Amino acid sequence: MMMQTKGFFALLLIGISSLHVAKAQLPAKKMVSWPKVESQMKPWTRWWWMGNAVDEKNLDFVLQKYASAGLGGVEITPIYGAVGFEKQYLQFLSPAWMNALHHTVKKANTLGMGVDMNTGTGWPFGGPQIKPEYAATKLIIQDYKLNLGEKLTEPIKVKEAKQDFAQIQALTAYGPNGETEDLLSSLQKDGALSWSPKSGVWNIYAAFAGKTRQMVKRAAPGGEGFTLDHLDKKSVDVYLKRFTDSFKHKPQGIRSFFNDSYEVYGATWTPSFFAEFKKNRGYDLSKHLKDLVSKDSTNENIARLKSDYRETMDELLLNNFTKNWTSWAHSLKSLTKNQSHGSPGNLLDLYGAVDIPETETFGSSSFDIKGLRRDAADIRNVDPDPIMSKFASSAAHTNGKTLVSSETFTWLTEHFKTSYSQCKPEAEELFLSGINHIFYHGTTNSPQDIPWPGWLFYAAVEMNPNNSLWPHASGLNNYIARCQSILQSGKADNELLIYWPIYDVWNKAKGLDMALKVHDVDEWLHPTPFYKLAKDLSKAGYAFDFASDRLLSRTKTMNNLLQTAENASPYKVLIIPASKLMNPETLDHIVQLASNGATVIFQELPKDVPGLNDLENRRAKLKSTLAKFGFADHGNEVSTFKTGKGEIILADDIQKALVQRNINRETLTDAGLKFIRRKNNNETFYYLVNHTAKDIDTYLNINAKGKAVILDPQSGLIGLAAMQNNKVRVQIKSGETLFLNVSNALLQNTAWTYLNKAGTTINLTNPWALHFTTGGPELPADQKLDKLISWTELKDPKLAAFSGTGVYTTNFNLSAKSAKEYILNLNQVDESARVWINDQEVGILWSIPFQARIGKYLRAGNNTIKVEVVNLMANRIRDMDLKKIQWRNYHEINFVNIDYKPFDASNWAVMPSGLIGPVTITPYN
Repeated sequence: MMMQTKGFFALLLIGISSLHVAKAQLPAKKMVSWPKVESQMKPWTRWWWMGNAVDEKNLDFVLQKYASAGLGGVEITPIYGAVGFEKQYLQFLSPAWMNALHHTVKKANTLGMGVDMNTGTGWPFGGPQIKPEYAATKLIIQDYKLNLGEKLTEPIKVKEAKQDFAQIQALTAYGPNGETEDLLSSLQKDGALSWSPKSGVWNIYAAFAGKTRQMVKRAAPGGEGFTLDHLDKKSVDVYLKRFTDSFKHKPQGIRSFFNDSYEVYGATWTPSFFAEFKKNRGYDLSKHLKDLVSKDSTNENIARLKSDYRETMDELLLNNFTKNWTSWAHSLKSLTKNQSHGSPGNLLDLYGAVDIPETETFGSSSFDIKGLRRDAADIRNVDPDPIMSKFASSAAHTNGKTLVSSETFTWLTEHFKTSYSQCKPEAEELFLSGINHIFYHGTTNSPQDIPWPGWLFYAAVEMNPNNSLWPHASGLNNYIARCQSILQSGKADNELLIYWPIYDVWNKAKGLDMALKVHDVDEWLHPTPFYKLAKDLSKAGYAFDFASDRLLSRTKTMNNLLQTAENASPYKVLIIPASKLMNPETLDHIVQLASNGATVIFQELPKDVPGLNDLENRRAKLKSTLAKFGFADHGNEVSTFKTGKGEIILADDIQKALVQRNINRETLTDAGLKFIRRKNNNETFYYLVNHTAKDIDTYLNINAKGKAVILDPQSGLIGLAAMQNNKVRVQIKSGETLFLNVSNALLQNTAWTYLNKAGTTINLTNPWALHFTTGGPELPADQKLDKLISWTELKDPKLAAFSGTGVYTTNFNLSAKSAKEYILNLNQVDESARVWINDQEVGILWSIPFQARIGKYLRAGNNTIKVEVVNLMANRIRDMDLKKIQWRNYHEINFVNIDYKPFDASNWAVMPSGLIGPVTITPYN
């Protein structure tokens, strides 16, 4: 009996244990919600301190305004000042300036904001500590000709004016039969050359390290001076020492130090260049001066020489400036945020060497969104390129960095004409490129007592409290914060890693240094097979990042996937676009990755090696490696070569090879949607964007498996998506975005309310009362409107000049409240609206399509609606220029229009303003 009892209890325990195991294996219950919004998830702004004319009272005032509107932080960039306020200027890094900085950090932190700081004033880095010996340097080459037995009658000295600090670095003679001779030891201190040719005609080339004499652009008081030599470590150290001393070697509470785009013009050299070149390239550049300055744009060997020169510049900039500056910032417990574009180097490595890579958008993009204004007269002829932005995001993703930022909205439109509707798709294009930390360009610090429109920077979207749109800024800011709360969580979920063939870019005989600028993508990016492949894959629905040679050299194969860094998401496939040149070391490492289990797809095999050094041996090495590729043709124009645990595929059509390897694209792009994915533990997030002219209502097939929750970043609404055959139903209007959260959890969210069958639309045709609350130059009188039209068309002459806020009120009758949901459609709004129904706030409708779900606010019978509308600054500025009221008076560039001509709004047409409608309410069941 005792044995039976023991057996019973044993079985009971086993049963209980099994129940616990079974329970543990059930998916966890989960309520999907928005992540908690932290300061870095909100938009930040470039914050110009004009003339450093700041004081504690005004700093407190504006920071409170910024925080209340939803900004998460400021990036201090001191610049030139306003005329007439010179007595208020503070000298950069002076004790008074440092006190202002400390006060700013303390106040911002109490408001839950962060502070970044430009490591300088204006741009690029430079200042009074940069004496000529540390200033940006250029290569100056002078040539001379001597016949047999002749002696040079003139001294070998720099002929260019204002080059007192130029140093002779090399003196090379070229003989009639291709021979060279180093003449530096024959040069006297006074520049006389004690040498003459012993045969034929010789050409002599003298190389000097001269100075560009570039000064800091838009410098603030105390920041004036020469631009520094970014390629020289000692110069960078001298530059940073001024900051270290001003900081008293202590952290200042700065989250991140910032460096603007590399705009160091004509800086082609540094005094240590010859030595660095010989150490890294293996041969003496001084023997090739003739070719280095050659105008021949077709010679292959000159192209190879220039490639070696550019690679050396890349190394100097990476090691002596970028890594050096980042180490300095880390010693002060701060991060670095760098705009690497424009640099003469490998952008992927330069972005990747800082803590927060930053891209920028300049100009405006063309979108098909219904009703989106794009006036050709108000835009620059520049289209921001999402592939360009992916250089910064790729550097972040592949190096396991969380944040990747952007200088956003620079010259988006002409001054005072930028609507939030125009801002929204530009920000979304950045999000789709992998950017997740928006910085507005920007906000000018302006004291309270400065008359409207306050102090303004000449190239900005005016994200400041003087902007008539400012009362609704939280609409845009909260949208960005919601988006970034998801886009900063987890890791990028991109399946493809695409090699960027930098040597094909560098291998050009024309020119000397090669600055890879945002504005020059037509030259160095767009014509390449790499760019075409990236565009095609993106359009097809694949997600990818870019890889440099350096990144590949430290990439490992783990579980047949490519691991680029410890904190980075692994990649399924490495793709090598059609490229002519590749280092043997890079090819060997690619083969090793494949042998360890990775999948590698070549569009074409490389044909040659870059550079000049040890050329034939390196060619032989590359050829030897390629000779081992024994491809088997499997038809469909795809060939494979098994090596070790993995394989190398050769396919001109990359997508065919991906399909063969079961790497599936996201077919949702066929519907016209754009997307980006993030992975957070067992959840996959999709960010879906509709930039087409059509409204989309369909079931989408997505690659992630599980149940989906819809999150609307504009309204904040969340609901469980309807699914059919593992497809997700999505309704997304032109200009709208949605997130999908896909997981296998037991989701507790209520069902998403779809707008199915539309009932009879209710037109709000009762008269409207219009009352103006804030703005100027004068508040217009109240208006009674039988029909909604632009307030500039009303009889009051004050309205054509008015910028500010008008409040519309009316009522309407709802015979019965029986529908599942009701949609308010304001239609045309110039430019943003805040809505109340029955005294309950619906929210800010700040962007196309100006619609909202309002069912919960309605009641049967009589209802009231109040719509607060803000318009642009444009009409008031136009009026001021017509009346020749002086409002712009700054040092340096003063104030210019979008074409960098003197600004004048007097010839502008009056812009529509207010609620134009028609306003309708549509019931849905």
